[in-house]
Order: sequence, then C-alpha cells, then structure tokens
Amino acid sequence: MQITFTFKNFEPSEHLKQYAHRRFEKLTKYLERTDATAELQVALSVEKQRHMAEVKLVGDGLHLSASESSEDMYQTVDLILDKLDAQMRKHREKSKDKRKGGDVSASGRTVRTEVFQFSATPSGGRERSIVDSDHFEPKPMSIDEAAEQLENAQEQFLVFQDSDTSRVNVLYRRRNGDFGLIDPGL
Repeated sequence: MQITFTFKNFEPSEHLKQYAHRRFEKLTKYLERTDATAELQVALSVEKQRHMAEVKLVGDGLHLSASESSEDMYQTVDLILDKLDAQMRKHREKSKDKRKGGDVSASGRTVRTEVFQFSATPSGGRERSIVDSDHFEPKPMSIDEAAEQLENAQEQFLVFQDSDTSRVNVLYRRRNGDFGLIDPGL
C-alpha cells in the first residue's frame, strides 16, 4: 500500500510524520496480499485551534474515506485511524460473507422472470420464444406477509426473501386456490 501525506497550514515535525506513517501502515493487514495497488491519501491541516485529517483509501474494489478533527494532531490521527479501521473491518466481513455465500442481504440478489410462448412449427413440433423478461430484487418479508400480498394480487406467484432464513423463496397460487411454497434451502 502506498501512503502519501499532504500538510496544509503547518510544518509537521519529523516525529509526527513517523507516527502517522507507522499508524496508517497498520491498515495493510486488512488488504489482500494481491492488492499492492492500494493507495492511501492522508491530508492533515490546521485551522486556528482545529487539527483536521481527511483520508481516502482506494484499492481494487475498495473506496473508503473518512474525516476527523480535534484539538491535537496526534489525537486526530488516532481518531481517523479508528474510523478507517472500522470501515475496513466491515468491508472485510462483507467480502467474507460474499465468498462463503453466507448471510447476504436481498440487495445482493436479483431475480429474473421470463414469460415463454410456445408455438407450433411446420414440422409438428413446438418452438419456445421469450415474450417478456423482468429483473427485480426480492423484498424481505415473512411467509404470512407474502401469502397476504399474493392473496391481494392478481399474480400467480410471488418471489420474496424470507425474513427468518434470508433465503429467496417462491410462493405460488395452486389450481384449487391454496398456496404452495418453494424454499430451495440453499
């Protein structure tokens, strides 16, 4: 990770430069070994009695920023490092969840529906063609809420995210008027 510092309205001591560099280097533990292109831009400035810091971290699939101010530059560096540390920890946990296929929110899943039409071919067979296609994100709800929503709708099925299991399910209307549930259990 490449770290660049910018100082505005003050001349930093050598100790402050070393301190800030040492502290921000600790963030490399969150970066993957392959992400040598990550760049951390740190802007430290002083206005009257306020010591401010703005940080931008850009890497492969990563873009984080934070800002902080206090009455002491060392304290400001520590505060902004805590903020960035929390953001990176959260990003790393999300990445782990995605790789494991774990508890992913509905916003990470889209559902595609297609309407087919079958027509007879001159040879006596049937040919399938897509008439309509749609993409949407399933909404989190309980099975009871989904049944109530399907009951009030004219649709034959409803795709939703089960709020208890976080899995995408399909509730469909049966020919006798009852409902059926498809839960893939993945």
